[in-house]
Amino acid sequence: MRYIKDLKEGMNVNDIYLCRKKQSLVTRNGKSYDSLILADKTGTIDAKIWDPGSMGIDDFDELDYIHVGGEVTSFQGHLQMNVRRLRRCRENEYRPEDYVPVSSRDRDVMFEEILKYIQSVQNPHLNRLLQSFFVEDPDFVKAFCSSSAAKSVHHGFVGGLLEHTLNVTSLCAFYCRLYPVLNRDLLLTVAMLHDIGKVRELSSFPRNDYTDEGQLIGHIIIGCEMIGERIREIPDFPPVLASEVRHCILAHHGELEYGSPKKPALIEAAALNFADNTDAKLEIFKEVLENASDDGWLGYQGLLETNVRRTIME
Repeated sequence: MRYIKDLKEGMNVNDIYLCRKKQSLVTRNGKSYDSLILADKTGTIDAKIWDPGSMGIDDFDELDYIHVGGEVTSFQGHLQMNVRRLRRCRENEYRPEDYVPVSSRDRDVMFEEILKYIQSVQNPHLNRLLQSFFVEDPDFVKAFCSSSAAKSVHHGFVGGLLEHTLNVTSLCAFYCRLYPVLNRDLLLTVAMLHDIGKVRELSSFPRNDYTDEGQLIGHIIIGCEMIGERIREIPDFPPVLASEVRHCILAHHGELEYGSPKKPALIEAAALNFADNTDAKLEIFKEVLENASDDGWLGYQGLLETNVRRTIME
């Protein structure tokens, strides 16, 4: 297939894409048309069906995979596709992994690393808590390994939650070697659990959008509730340790204005916040640099609140 990132003005298109958005609109002179956003794993492109009632346009809905024929044009400096033919595809005509962004790292390998970190947790109650999610709950594991870590901010791809969690856990393990004052078992446990609420905050791909629960409650509280439910199932789980675990989850965004119900009161909660923020910010930088075709200054990046430049290699 021809990926969206490779499209150029003037190209004729005859390929399958995911219809991420569809709107029926009306021009100034009263003529109906459909406005689409087509997607694959490399990006999106605006598309227009100027004659939606024509014989060459089949019925279709948002999130359908559609075979489109048309031409790539330019409108106000941005590429756009004018669609002349369109039909809804059958399941055996496409590979879903071509149409959603996927982690560049092997998910099986990353999950094995998570399991190794779990094995290194010596506290029996914390180890039991981790096992209840990552070993004994196959439905959770499937969702965890296929979820994104965000809708669009960072790690917004299949396997993004797994990749982000592993990165945060690895950073926390490094902190423990550098700062022995940290309780390693507690910090690694909350690092692996800090974002588990995102399996319910975000819907699965290809939609990858906020659920009602995600909008109304958010992943921090959802995750804290999930952990509290499992803790109550573990005999003799120490109450103070349970509160420490939940505090770290509630405080891992660091500041009240960033969505944390609590600010870090434990050194482990502070370390988790630093690791979480480090991985998120560096991933944003990484994605900006990977998606930019130019060298030098790349413009103001709202998520980073700064103008970004690529490092000059001599």
